[in-house]
Amino acid sequence: MTDAEQAQDGQHHAEHLGDHAPAQEAPAGQPRAEMLSAEPVPSDELPTDRLPTGSQPDGDRSADTQEAAQSEAQAAAPETAGHRGVTGAHARRGVFEVGERVQLTDPKGRLHTITLEPGREFHTHRGFLRHDDLIGSHDGSVVTNTAGVEYLALRPLLSDYVMSMPRGAAVVYPKDSGQIVQMADIFPGATVVEAGVGSGALSMSLLRAIGERGRLLSFERRADFADIARGNGRAFFGGDHPAWTVTVGDLVESLPAMVDPGTVDRVVLDMLAPWECLDAVSDALIPGGVLICYVATTTQLSRVAEGIRAHGGFTEPSAWESLVRGWHLEGLAVRPQHRMHGHTGFLITTRRLAPGVPAPERKRRPAKGAYGEADPTNGDGAAGTTAGAAVIAGSTASTDVPAEAWTAEALGMRVKSDKTIRRVRRSLADTSDDIA
Repeated sequence: MTDAEQAQDGQHHAEHLGDHAPAQEAPAGQPRAEMLSAEPVPSDELPTDRLPTGSQPDGDRSADTQEAAQSEAQAAAPETAGHRGVTGAHARRGVFEVGERVQLTDPKGRLHTITLEPGREFHTHRGFLRHDDLIGSHDGSVVTNTAGVEYLALRPLLSDYVMSMPRGAAVVYPKDSGQIVQMADIFPGATVVEAGVGSGALSMSLLRAIGERGRLLSFERRADFADIARGNGRAFFGGDHPAWTVTVGDLVESLPAMVDPGTVDRVVLDMLAPWECLDAVSDALIPGGVLICYVATTTQLSRVAEGIRAHGGFTEPSAWESLVRGWHLEGLAVRPQHRMHGHTGFLITTRRLAPGVPAPERKRRPAKGAYGEADPTNGDGAAGTTAGAAVIAGSTASTDVPAEAWTAEALGMRVKSDKTIRRVRRSLADTSDDIA
């Protein structure tokens, strides 16, 4: 976290301290409303006794300038155990405490994640390690178990946490969530809509990007998945994130009641049939807003791309995938690792056009036969149709496959059993008050 982010996080936390935070009184003769004014004043128009800190000698600083400097220093200071926010910043600093998750790395590089509890022990076939030996230690410590095996103890990064947290649905891998945040331009303070919460992995990356002053509206059709996502979020952030709202229901039905048209900055769809949401998404997005979809198969990719084109309110879509291969680094033996994170999903992105603006005409014609026997341009640039059937939004595959056939099983995805989902929900019940 940068100094600026720490200062912002600390300042927001100070606003929520209540009785624990000392009240800032206005200097004599100065109304408090003047101190809280949000209107910036150019520095060349400020009186000399109100120039920013550092613009004049220390002996000439006025009382309000000194108070502002002191307030900035307090805001930049790390949160203490007694004054914690709900964005997880407090859990990234200081010594290990009871209830924290700690990642242990053994001499062979194997990872073990434990939750610290007084009196408990971590056992392997080569001895055991007492949790009490870790509680109170610094992040990055090395501890030794009863058999003399050394373990490196670190706080899990977000990328570590999402790969080891309890799962209901499959998670969006860090390599993809990082690209979603970057390529969709998720910025601090943004209003973001997400459909398909799953286990909450992508949600946590989005919350990190928008910050406390942003707004993440997540929609999930399955109540059990929503509960698991909330529980994972609470465990990582240390409470309910103030910017996160999880709604159990269908995005198409629920979104219009939650946002005004043209007020959403970004939309992220991680679902089986994102093309079904294009109308609702286009109404909600601001002009120039970004839509990014995460799909697992080429059939889904084709249909959502053609749906975007057929809608007419978006720019030409762009799609890609990423393959991440690690490298073995030891002396002169520098080579690719034998294992890698290959295909996980496709990303496709587009931007909302201004109201009433038609999509620019494509200058490059599709390859002959790309749309089956139908000529999509009729040779004169106008959309064509197949004899006896109208071209609908989506590729030719979309005309042959009924909507109810698009299921996770049909697309070859791994589906957790109901028994597994119930077990995961129970494991998160202690951190989620609303999980029955």
